[in-house]
Amino acid sequence: MFSGIVEEIASVIALVKDQDNMHITLTCSFVDELSIDQSVAHNGVCLTVVKIEGNTYTVTAMRETLDCTNIGLLSVGDDVNVERSMLMNGRFDGHIVQGHVDQIAKCISVEDQEGSFQFTFQYECDDNMVKRGYFCVDKGSVTVNGVSLTVCRPAYNTFQVCIIPYTYEHTNFHNIKIGDIVNIEFDIIGKYLARMNSLLK
Repeated sequence: MFSGIVEEIASVIALVKDQDNMHITLTCSFVDELSIDQSVAHNGVCLTVVKIEGNTYTVTAMRETLDCTNIGLLSVGDDVNVERSMLMNGRFDGHIVQGHVDQIAKCISVEDQEGSFQFTFQYECDDNMVKRGYFCVDKGSVTVNGVSLTVCRPAYNTFQVCIIPYTYEHTNFHNIKIGDIVNIEFDIIGKYLARMNSLLK
């Protein structure tokens, strides 16, 4: 379980293909605090630490993850938003994030609003996906590349988020440009309510 409050940006050091899997080696400041089997969110994708060596750690992504998220698009040197799992005795600063990315979205607009930035994302949508809770609501929560954000002006298959300078600088939002692919996780509460509504009809 995560909160969508990114701890820092990790850097991809190596990518090693192993049949349909990809071993991803990264470095960040808290490597010495990690342990094998620990869960860490990478651009919002929960991955398990399988190896620690010096100031690097390695996680493994399977085919499903590579096909359905932007983890499969990573290159050596890329910035990745990372967050360790929540401490039960900590403050809940973001929202409930599972680390289970629902789908990808494309950035279709970036606007400098003289102090903050407004990003617009477009994602695949149909009536069946809406029934499963794959949609946004105004002022609701959404996770983009692991960052807990508030939705602005949602439409059928687009939504906007406003990024303050701190978030822009301390996450990989400063790298996102028009055409880039991001991971999105919709609000789990909305998904449960949508599922319950479909079963009760």
